[in-house]
Amino acid sequence: MTGRPTPRPEPPPPLVAAFARGVALVVVLPVRLLWELLVGAGRLLHRWLLSPLGRALRAWVLRPLAWLAYHLLWVPLTWLARHLVRRPLSWALRTLVRPVARLVVVAVDWLIRHLLVPLVRLVGRLFGPALTALGRGLWWLLRLAWTALSYAWRLAGRILRALHRLLLRPVGLALRWAWRHTVAPLGRALRAAWRHTVTPAARWLNASVLTPVREATRALLAALNLRP
Repeated sequence: MTGRPTPRPEPPPPLVAAFARGVALVVVLPVRLLWELLVGAGRLLHRWLLSPLGRALRAWVLRPLAWLAYHLLWVPLTWLARHLVRRPLSWALRTLVRPVARLVVVAVDWLIRHLLVPLVRLVGRLFGPALTALGRGLWWLLRLAWTALSYAWRLAGRILRALHRLLLRPVGLALRWAWRHTVAPLGRALRAAWRHTVTPAARWLNASVLTPVREATRALLAALNLRP
């Protein structure tokens, strides 16, 4: 080390410095001014238009529509589902389906224990001479089973027809009435509210704010010769 001070870099020539300042003045400063103009316009737009418009839409459109949807659609549909679907189905299952299923199970169990098992034992003891009796017994058993199944099938058909007449058809009519008098009017109200609030506001915003800002930006760029 010699201890000599490090020489400072020489300043740029005056011509280069003047050219750099000119470039900054012509290019950087207009872009900076345009950016500040856009930021200020965005802040003013958000503060004086978008934010009040959002609060007004939330207070005068969204909240009333949410209240209508909850009290005129959700609450009636919940009540219909609870009183016209769940409770009748639970009653039908508890009162009609379970006893019939229990009766069928008991009948099949009785047939197996008192007829099929003795017939199998009889076949085991009297394999040869008992073939005729076995055939008759099997035929009688099959006929009895067919009769029981036919009766159960007819009973199930009657139960299903009764359920359709007493439960499913009234529920369908109630749901159609609810759709016609609640969901459809609510949908038309939402569509009308959107058409008379959001659509005019968006058109006004585009015509009164966005288009002038776009035209002013285009004019400023043209004046600064920044457009190709």
